[in-house]
Amino acid sequence: MTTKPILAITMGDPAGIGPEIIVKALSLSETYGKCNPIVVGDAAVMELAARQAGGRIRINAVNSVDDALFTYGMIDVYDLHCIDMQTFRQGEVAAQCGDAAFKAVVTAINLAIDKKVDGTVTAPLNKEALNLAGHHFDGHTEIYAHYTGTKKYAMLLADDFMRVIHVSTHVPLRQACDLVKQQRIIDVAELIINACRQFGIKQPRIGIAGLNPHASDNGLFGHEEKEEIIPAVEALKTKGYYVDGPVPPDTLFAKAKCGKYDGCVAMYHDQGHIPFKVVGFNWNKETGRMESAKGVNITLGLPIIRVSVDHGTAFDVAGKGVASPDAMLLSIDYAARMAENKKTCS
Repeated sequence: MTTKPILAITMGDPAGIGPEIIVKALSLSETYGKCNPIVVGDAAVMELAARQAGGRIRINAVNSVDDALFTYGMIDVYDLHCIDMQTFRQGEVAAQCGDAAFKAVVTAINLAIDKKVDGTVTAPLNKEALNLAGHHFDGHTEIYAHYTGTKKYAMLLADDFMRVIHVSTHVPLRQACDLVKQQRIIDVAELIINACRQFGIKQPRIGIAGLNPHASDNGLFGHEEKEEIIPAVEALKTKGYYVDGPVPPDTLFAKAKCGKYDGCVAMYHDQGHIPFKVVGFNWNKETGRMESAKGVNITLGLPIIRVSVDHGTAFDVAGKGVASPDAMLLSIDYAARMAENKKTCS
């Protein structure tokens, strides 16, 4: 590859920490060594974030990717003029902020579909604000699936050895149990296997979680393992994949953390998210603040690249200059590598 990939970075909910962590990530020269970043959002909001960060970063508002300078020390912003700064308040849920976040995401998706950018990175949005604005989606993943016409997709969480994909995500727990089906398990397992290969792992080792305590103990605590999960595991083995399961969830992730597995298949949202965040999030008891929140969220199965930080808007610290950019830096790194691999293979 002779040129660095262009990444569209969405602002997220402007009342949250998205603008701050973007400014901090783009204040590092090494970020520009990996990619050509362009922020999609509101230039006035990004100007505020740059001032609050206290650095010398300048904002360059543009109307197209072609006008971006991609120069360290100046953040290019694809300006959507989507926030009224007279009524804007950091740290508050507001319909205009939900609408701004939504417009930024859809714009980034279209830029990627039109091949104006090589990948997208998303800062966190607030689901309540999103719905207040009339955009009734459960989150980024569903927006991306809708606007790309993708039917088979899944959320992958990644940080070092911990890579977790989910059979279901934003549904009630009672419904999640009903969604544990053989074909869905096969589909998401193949998604994470292909993703691991894209990360350079030739023969990924995948651990597949059980749904019930102790993976049902041969039917003592449920029937989903026998009827759905075990047949899926056997079908995957028949295809030549290295898979193990169903593994009791209380041991699967401990093994994955230590490197036994290259990826894990969780049966529902919290089963995968809780162990992942226990490993990647660091709370400082003395300061009463989250010191760092590592980990990225990659939507697999899309025709475009989407990587996101795996934390929320953190309204309680928005505008205070204390948010960690660790997850944003990791997201940019993943997206850049994926874009490079995609260009090399195309």
